[in-house]
Amino acid sequence: MDLKLAQCFIAVDDHDKALAFYRDVLGLEVRNDVGFEGMRWVTVGSPSQPDVEIVLEPPLADPNATAADRQAVAELMAKGLLRGVIFRTDDCDALFERIRAAGGDVLQEPMDQPYGVRDCAFRDPAGNLLRFLQPRGK
Repeated sequence: MDLKLAQCFIAVDDHDKALAFYRDVLGLEVRNDVGFEGMRWVTVGSPSQPDVEIVLEPPLADPNATAADRQAVAELMAKGLLRGVIFRTDDCDALFERIRAAGGDVLQEPMDQPYGVRDCAFRDPAGNLLRFLQPRGK
């Protein structure tokens, strides 16, 4: 049995800002852009990983959610407490400089970690944690 990751989901509160970051800054390609019942889902992915997609979804993408639930998710999102994603890169320092030059919200500058990677961290425009790691020696 072969099991592979196909999609992961990141909640965003402004798809246009998210696209400006994920597409224009990170260089991910847009694979799908769908609207339904006043909501929008945009799928992006790395050209080097055609079978893995990141779905930029509305916060609490459930038309039956209560107003209290929507408020709770909005508060968690504003604090940066929702999903995070870790990307692998072959040049952590160059990627860091590109994201910082584009106005990225820096959480951690590139540093060597004791577990064998060099990494850095940012928040995306919606506040989600994004880490970018480079295996040491590469």
